[in-house]
Amino acid sequence: MSLLLKNGYVVDSANGFEGVCDLLIDNGVIVKRAKNIRDKADKTVDCKKKAVIPGICDMHVHFRDPGQTHKEDIISGSEAAAAGGVTAVLCMPNTTPPVDTIKTVKYILQKAKQAKIKVYPTGCITKGLKGEKLCDFEALKKAGCVAVSDDGKPVRNARLMAQALVKAHYAGLRVVSHCEDLDIIDGGIMNSGEVSKLLGVKGMHRLSEDISTARELVLAGDLEMPVHICHVSTATSLRLIKTAQDQGVMVTCETAPHYFMLTDEKLRKRDADYRMNPPLRTKADVEAVIEAICADVVDCIVTDHAPHAPEEKADFETAPNGVIGLETSLAATLTALYHTEKVSLSKIVRLMCVNPRRILGISGGSLSAGEPADIAVVDLNEEWKVDPEKLHSKSENTCFKGMTLKGRVKMTIVDGEIVYEDNA
Repeated sequence: MSLLLKNGYVVDSANGFEGVCDLLIDNGVIVKRAKNIRDKADKTVDCKKKAVIPGICDMHVHFRDPGQTHKEDIISGSEAAAAGGVTAVLCMPNTTPPVDTIKTVKYILQKAKQAKIKVYPTGCITKGLKGEKLCDFEALKKAGCVAVSDDGKPVRNARLMAQALVKAHYAGLRVVSHCEDLDIIDGGIMNSGEVSKLLGVKGMHRLSEDISTARELVLAGDLEMPVHICHVSTATSLRLIKTAQDQGVMVTCETAPHYFMLTDEKLRKRDADYRMNPPLRTKADVEAVIEAICADVVDCIVTDHAPHAPEEKADFETAPNGVIGLETSLAATLTALYHTEKVSLSKIVRLMCVNPRRILGISGGSLSAGEPADIAVVDLNEEWKVDPEKLHSKSENTCFKGMTLKGRVKMTIVDGEIVYEDNA
């Protein structure tokens, strides 16, 4: 099917283009980008007063499939992604069973054929996420993985992590590191600080993240190997990463909207929907994350979409960590960074659409002729209130519930097919 998008404000950061024009799509590919395209198409969509951007690539999601599909599965997760303008995701491997065999990778890819978006698997760094023996990275790559991680758990053994950085690189896989020292965490459930003391609960000290981040940076620098640091939340970790980048260490990193919008003050309500790992930090950390985004220290904005069933989130102190975010990520980022004039729309496209694909070595992220037609059409100025019951995920544990966000995805296109339309 051919599709013509007319009069949109097209932002193609990968190629330095930004302006009002049309896009002609045929056979899943952008075939022409120009003003006043007069070619006939099977369907024409007027995108006047809307932004047309590459589909978002969220390189940190948990679809809970296989094994925990009461929380989410590949199909429901893809529905949520499409509604948020996300056309590609990197799924983390802490499923049941973990993604440490060719069989599990093939299961994910087979089920992903039914999904509305593109699903890329992450393999485990260690067998069973146990931190004892490295997986067969070459086999995981051949099966279809694009990265490896023990996300949800750190690789405690530095020698093993050093081996992983080298072997994964030569297998063509990016190491995605969950930086946490479990001995420091010691059962903590939220940021260690004034609010945790007030609530009388054990805190998660920022040293856990900072020490682990420092280790990965030292390993990557010494070995001259690339590493990607997950969900950065502290000012100190960001300073360490910037110093390493300035020294030529091949390090990239990501953060999530809740780390530049919310603080641990939200937990005064004893509501587990505001608990995630790493946890919400302080106002100073929020300011540091925003500063790092503005200074190009942060490469990607992701969600760490982590669904949990309502009954699992019911008890504040025993609930599992994690929040959903696929449908709110772009709107939250626009609200916090674009509409406050801290960050340009072109830069947001780089952070959410271009850089994740570059880091993972996957196609897309551009709106030039010849590129895959993976596109989001966005009303930058539409305001909407986040209602968990209206989201597409199986779970409702969003930390943005009740908030009014500015910016709404109106249409999502994957390989030239419209996979989501906002009918609100």
